[in-house]
Order: sequence, then structure tokens, then C-alpha cells
Amino acid sequence: MPFFNIFSSEKVNKNNPKLKIIADSREKNSLVAAELISLGIEVEFKHLPIGDYLIGETAVERKTASDFISSMINKRLTQQLEEIKQYKNYFLIIEGNPLETEFQNKNALRGFLLSILNYHKVPILYSRDEKETSIYLSLLAKKKTQESSLRPNKIILSKKEQLQYILEGFEGIGPKTAKLLLKKYKTLNNTFSQPEEELKKEIGKKAEIFKILEEEY
Repeated sequence: MPFFNIFSSEKVNKNNPKLKIIADSREKNSLVAAELISLGIEVEFKHLPIGDYLIGETAVERKTASDFISSMINKRLTQQLEEIKQYKNYFLIIEGNPLETEFQNKNALRGFLLSILNYHKVPILYSRDEKETSIYLSLLAKKKTQESSLRPNKIILSKKEQLQYILEGFEGIGPKTAKLLLKKYKTLNNTFSQPEEELKKEIGKKAEIFKILEEEY
């Protein structure tokens, strides 16, 4: 993984029309895109299957601190971290400090941050706000050398992995618990149809989360 000198004292050239960043269409209303344009960067909006910004061969996944927490809880970030590695270069940029949010389990959060670095092997870059994020991206754009494919393939999970992935989407259900339930009940239908007391024998109070299946939207 190459190191980008983000501390360079060189100023961004606002008049350089050749600098271009591809942004996911969902970023159209973000302040990051507006800041990039104000810096003289050409921003092209396209549907990116993976990542939020594409600069040459580098894909960038952007999360605000609150987005980071929610995508950690619903397990979406885990898959995004694996998918982004299809690019030659990649990193996760977090705006703000997740540890300063209202999320209570700080150690779980610290553990997840460590897993991003040690298990997923995805570099993390922190920024104060949208403006600082745009400065990092504009500096990176000055270093890009070639265009990159916009259509990397989504990672296709095996059937077992899909079943486990769905179960892990429930709060408190981690890989170990998901595997235990699937080995015991074989299918998701069988798992979800079990009485709460039966599930509590296997996983304790965690079983209460499945009450959400009866809730209306």
C-alpha cells in the first residue's frame, strides 16, 4: 500500500482543469463535492458500485462518525471493506471521531477499528469535517496517473455466508452465535420460527432481538 504525503505544504491549484474525481451519485448533495468544486476540481458523478470516490486507481469509502457507527452495527461496513479491496489502492476516511458519539460500547468500537486495520487490512484516515476531506481528496487527485474501472464485481457470498450474513444483521448476533444457530436449526426459517424460550436456551437474552420480526414497518 503506497503512502500518500497528506502533509504536503504544496497548495492546491484551483486553476488546474485536468484534476478530476469521480464521485458516487449519492454524494451529489454532500458538502465534500461542493468543496472539491470550489477547489477547482472537476467532479464527475456516476453510480459507483463500490466506494464513494474514485481517484485514478484509488477507491475511497467515506463515513461520517455517525454513519460509521450505524454501518458497523448493521454489518454493512464489513462487506464494504472487503469489496473496496478489489481496487489497487483504497482507504476509509472517517469525518469526526466515532468515540465522541453517543455510542455507549466504546471498547466494541475500538475493537472494530482495530479489526479494520488488522483483519481487513484497510487503512483509515481521519478528517475533521467535509472541508478537510475535500482537501485530502484534491491532494490525492494531483497524484493520480490513470483511470480505473468503474465496474468491479460485487463480492458473491456462498449460501452459507449469505445465511450467516443475514443473521449477523441482528444486533448482538455475532459470527459465533450465527453459526451456532445455523448448525442447530439448519435454515433461517427454522431459526426464526423457534419459540423465544427455545432460542434463549441456546443463546440467552440475545434471543429477544428476534422480536423485531413481528414489528410493523
